[in-house]
Amino acid sequence: MHDIEPYYNWRDFYTAEEDEKSPFYKRVYSEFEFSNTVYNYYIHPQWDDIDSRTLYIKILFADYDENYAIIELIGEWNDAIENDIQTLKRNIIDLLIARKIYKYILIGENIMTFHSDGNDYYEEWYEDIKDEGGWIVALNFSDQTIYDFTKAKIHHYIVFSTIYEWRTLKPEHLFLRVDNEMIKLLE
Repeated sequence: MHDIEPYYNWRDFYTAEEDEKSPFYKRVYSEFEFSNTVYNYYIHPQWDDIDSRTLYIKILFADYDENYAIIELIGEWNDAIENDIQTLKRNIIDLLIARKIYKYILIGENIMTFHSDGNDYYEEWYEDIKDEGGWIVALNFSDQTIYDFTKAKIHHYIVFSTIYEWRTLKPEHLFLRVDNEMIKLLE
């Protein structure tokens, strides 16, 4: 797992550590010191710690004029033991909502498993953004993870989609593609 880096080709467009509105503003990263782990496996030092032992993120892009963020995730999304959704909601999402981010693309190719413990925080997140036309799209999660989210009835708040070639797109083009899908879905 230590060699899985967050997607870095959009760094010319955006870096969370240079964004004054980002929860990770002024964060300093090491290229060589591996300190964060998911269980006993070290992860690349470019991933951002959200105070979870199993889930790490990277805000790949945020646009405060268009009100969206693209967030990549790695690890195990474990609400049952770690309450990862509460940690993510309180430590990251609430700060982004306060800065008028209402549309979220969550890239989950590196989410290994999901363990549910209710859907209260997902519902709260959805309620916080829906009046602003907001949505949450989970992109490229594994079939098993989607099944586990659906079994927990979280699919009422998060839409699952697949765009395998997202890395070939600029962030605004990925957003427009997902936003257009959501407009069609919500009509």
